[in-house]
Amino acid sequence: MPSDDRVLIDYRTSDDAGVYRLDGERALVQTVDFFTPIVDDPFVYGQIAAANAVSDVYAMGGRPLTALAIAGFPKDVEPAVLKAIFRGGAVKLREAGVALLGGHTVQDQEIKFGYAVTGEVPPGRVWSNAGARPGDELLLTKPIGTGVIATALKFGRAPAAAIDAAQASMLELNRTAADALRGLPEGTVHACTDVTGFGLIGHASEVASASGCSLEIEALAVPLLPGALDLVEGNVPGGGRTNASHFGPRVSYARGLDSRVVQLLSDPQTSGGLLVAVASAGAARAEAALREAGVPAARIGRAVPAAGPLLLVI
Repeated sequence: MPSDDRVLIDYRTSDDAGVYRLDGERALVQTVDFFTPIVDDPFVYGQIAAANAVSDVYAMGGRPLTALAIAGFPKDVEPAVLKAIFRGGAVKLREAGVALLGGHTVQDQEIKFGYAVTGEVPPGRVWSNAGARPGDELLLTKPIGTGVIATALKFGRAPAAAIDAAQASMLELNRTAADALRGLPEGTVHACTDVTGFGLIGHASEVASASGCSLEIEALAVPLLPGALDLVEGNVPGGGRTNASHFGPRVSYARGLDSRVVQLLSDPQTSGGLLVAVASAGAARAEAALREAGVPAARIGRAVPAAGPLLLVI
């Protein structure tokens, strides 16, 4: 395939979005994401879909600008449901300062909704999967467990507190975290990704592979959504089992870990937080900046020299 030196990031590093340089000052960030409903309320579903779609731009260090809606609906779906989904998405886009330009809909057997999003980033300040270095500290800006809780919700097994916590997390834009990290001295952030469908294990594996190092994750340091641990048994989504099977051979797990925690590390997330590799000298400042911005970031591990397995879970 012909190369184009204006393409700064594409599919080859499994990054969250592509980056295309316009000139010395500006580059476009482009991404697309959509999925089936994971909550009962169509308005909330639309908001979560929008927050999830714009997250990829934040994960690249960019600012989202415009969006195009992508939707599939059965012929017999209630018009009020459709209006609520689109209204929810529009509300969240406005919160993010993103202009909705239009979109495209098709008939489908089940509801699907999301956005194609375009943003901008200075070419010299792009965050990528591929920049982690041995010695970096790993920060995670949201707790995990949305997949397990959403599965329990479908079968009426999720307590209200767990549902509320998961929805609040998914509705939270990653903008605040990204803004706090962008305010750090240049060179503090070495790599960044958002934790979504591949789970923490999958996305961390991609960072390690692209960066040519291994990541060491402290299982008990990973923050969990309230109620998620108690819901693991009987509520593991299909994506969680797939993630564990696919990424498992790349991971070394210490003996004696709680099997429920291990499963949650593979739990597919929707509108998850940012996983950030920061220079060790700037880790405390990064944590303080996130904390001051109201982001409950946790230090969950570090980057280490390549050690065979991409991930070492201790």
